Amino acid sequence: MTTPIEPEIIQELEGVEAPEVAAVETEAVEAAVPVEAAAPSSSRSPRGRDSLRGRSPRAGARGNRAPRERGEFEQVTIDARRVARVMAGGRRFNFSLVVIIGDKKGRVGVGLGKGVDTALAIDKATRDAKKHLFTVPRTATGSIPHQVSAKYASSTVEIIPSRGRGLVAGSAVRTVLDLAGVTDVVTKIHTRSKNKLTIARATVAALKKLRVK
Repeated sequence: MTTPIEPEIIQELEGVEAPEVAAVETEAVEAAVPVEAAAPSSSRSPRGRDSLRGRSPRAGARGNRAPRERGEFEQVTIDARRVARVMAGGRRFNFSLVVIIGDKKGRVGVGLGKGVDTALAIDKATRDAKKHLFTVPRTATGSIPHQVSAKYASSTVEIIPSRGRGLVAGSAVRTVLDLAGVTDVVTKIHTRSKNKLTIARATVAALKKLRVK
């Protein structure tokens, strides 16, 4: 059963004009528009941050970076040891490394470094090798002027020039002579010791005895 609408309510509804309602809806829409328009500007992109800070994006900086130059000396690690010490709280480990550096043009050096990690030990060994750099006298063919031999600790090394033989050597002797740029020699190690540090230093002592005739 439908309830009849009273005449007073009908008159009140008819008294509301449509333009007023439309004006209210228009104001609501206009108030909402600036909020929606400001949303995209509030979002930040990496490129926008870089432009505000006055620098170019990282991708462009990497593309313009110059290639890294190669070092003057070549570096070879011939021996690496881990040394343990027994302390009250347990065992502590240190590393000992032997590094040889050279430019293959006559300059060579042997260094020893010790540290709590390998990176620190290599850095110390490289600096020690640079402190002990020396120049090897060579002939026009890259050989040595005369035969030499030297002893360091329990290692004895002999170096003999031999034309056209190339580099005939082993162990640490070969590494030292190769980085020094010496060729056409034959070497002999007169020792049973396998200590590469003493062999390398015996080789350096022999090379320091060379004199140009």
